[in-house]
Amino acid sequence: MPKIFIFILFVSQICIAQTLVLDSITKYPVSYATISFGDGNGTFADDEGKFFFTKKLYPDIDSLFISALGFKDLNISTDNLPNQLLLQPQADELDEVVIDTKLNRKFKEEQLKPYLDDDYYNCWLPTIESEIAVYFPKTTTKDQKLTEVIFPIALESKDWEKRKRANSDKKKFSTLFKVKFYANNNGLPGKVLTYETIVFRATEKNGDAYTLNTEAYDLYIPKDGFFVSIQVMGYTDKAGKLLPNKKYKEIKTKNGVVKIPTNFRPLLPFTDEIETKNTYIKRVFINGNNWVKFEKGNGFESSLLKRDLFNYGIGLTFKTYKDE
Repeated sequence: MPKIFIFILFVSQICIAQTLVLDSITKYPVSYATISFGDGNGTFADDEGKFFFTKKLYPDIDSLFISALGFKDLNISTDNLPNQLLLQPQADELDEVVIDTKLNRKFKEEQLKPYLDDDYYNCWLPTIESEIAVYFPKTTTKDQKLTEVIFPIALESKDWEKRKRANSDKKKFSTLFKVKFYANNNGLPGKVLTYETIVFRATEKNGDAYTLNTEAYDLYIPKDGFFVSIQVMGYTDKAGKLLPNKKYKEIKTKNGVVKIPTNFRPLLPFTDEIETKNTYIKRVFINGNNWVKFEKGNGFESSLLKRDLFNYGIGLTFKTYKDE
């Protein structure tokens, strides 16, 4: 009976703590909005625009910073936080959008292969605070349409001693990632190229890579190249719905409680086989935070850099159209 009572109490607290992010005009949910706490930490809304916040869960947070693609940012106090937050749509003009007016154009399908690796020590451990972006230059004057993005993922064996065997049992996971495409702004990710919210769920069944089909987004590669980014959002249930995971581990120190971001699976393999350093990192819960190239001397304390693993080796498939 005591266990049942505690469970019911926990569920009731979570239900009360729900806050809903809505479009101020349509009143539709704003899926996967970013909820920043102002201290470098934060969380995400789910596909229905819901997130969980109470003063009991986060006693040291006095304001929230809400952001989402296609909407104006919102700052709001956590005192008497309403159960609905309304975001104002933002009609910024997207950069370098190409509309294909020719039907049945001839093209050649090309692919940049991903760099795969299942070595645990060669992998980035994803946390929700970091977004990773990879730059791809445009190498031709011809129109090129992006059709697939191939994200390398590393699988872990249940038995560490058998990790190098191809037939070893893999640890299960079901993880949601958000993907963005950015224009090149003087060598850094600039404006987004589409305001559509793009997410995918990866599981151990995807093998060494997840292939995201981008055909429907009509993304044409800009003349200055573009960036593809990936950001982990948390674990999901079997249906792919984002769970209210505990995003941080709280460690007591002499100076108080320190929140350490939780690592989510799968791991993201980095490589030393790409000549140029084309991978950038951004902390997503800090407003106005700048993109920084992932390299030595930029403030990163990473074992990957010590082994000259500078890049996340995303692959691409695209159509290069013939001139007519």
